[in-house]
Amino acid sequence: MSKMLSKTDTFMGCECPFDEAEIVMFSAPFDSTTSFRPGARFAGGAIRQNSFGIESYSPYQKKDLFDLKIMDAGDLELPFGNTQRTLDTIGQQTTEILESGKKPFMIGGEHLVTLGALSPVAKKYPELHILHFDAHADLRDDYLGERLSHATVMRRAWEILGDKRIYQGGIRSGDSREFKFAEEHTIMSKFNLNRMENFIRALEGKPVYFSLDLDILDPSIFAGTGTPEAGGVTFKELHHAVLLMKDLNIVGCDVVELAPHYDQSGISTMVACKIIREILMVMS
Repeated sequence: MSKMLSKTDTFMGCECPFDEAEIVMFSAPFDSTTSFRPGARFAGGAIRQNSFGIESYSPYQKKDLFDLKIMDAGDLELPFGNTQRTLDTIGQQTTEILESGKKPFMIGGEHLVTLGALSPVAKKYPELHILHFDAHADLRDDYLGERLSHATVMRRAWEILGDKRIYQGGIRSGDSREFKFAEEHTIMSKFNLNRMENFIRALEGKPVYFSLDLDILDPSIFAGTGTPEAGGVTFKELHHAVLLMKDLNIVGCDVVELAPHYDQSGISTMVACKIIREILMVMS
């Protein structure tokens, strides 16, 4: 946690010492359960390097990253081929951050990494709710016989939190059983983020974990992801929803599923950098 990092090994403006930080960022380079195109393990490095291509100041929020107390702790060292140990390692890092009175902010990796961070956050905040933006429902009980998969992560999260504590926006893909499960157990807004104001009212005063799967964005905007799904939201729609979260008690966050090498233009990575900047400011 206290290792020295060179400038390009940190997200721009996130060089606060651990003891002084209010938010601690780290990345989980894991994509071993990806069901289509792997590569999300490379997101952390690409995001850090490209973050220096955007401004540290947000004219939307009138804040500057350099004025905030954020530390980037770099990549976790994760074991290849052992999913449970990977989740345990993420959980240990998240627990250390929480026990130090700070908020965890994780960059994926594929979406299953959320489960590793969520467990200790839910333990600290028994009334925790999840705000989940995604193209995919991620509510399968198993995927090809595996219960730990990026296609099952919100089902595992439901097992931790229980009914009606997962708010899902932008969902436009899943099998029929997932949508039936959502009708009974989660609160889902299909296709878009038009119910965001209702979500905000329902979540006010509650501890919230925000999980952003970047494939919520339409692939014409965000091609660099492992499972692109046509029909997504625009950047402006996503950004507007993030700004609405400024009054929520966001106690943890992750941004997942950038696979940078599927977009050689680098645009997807830059989109990820900008939305991360805005989320960090909303959480600060």
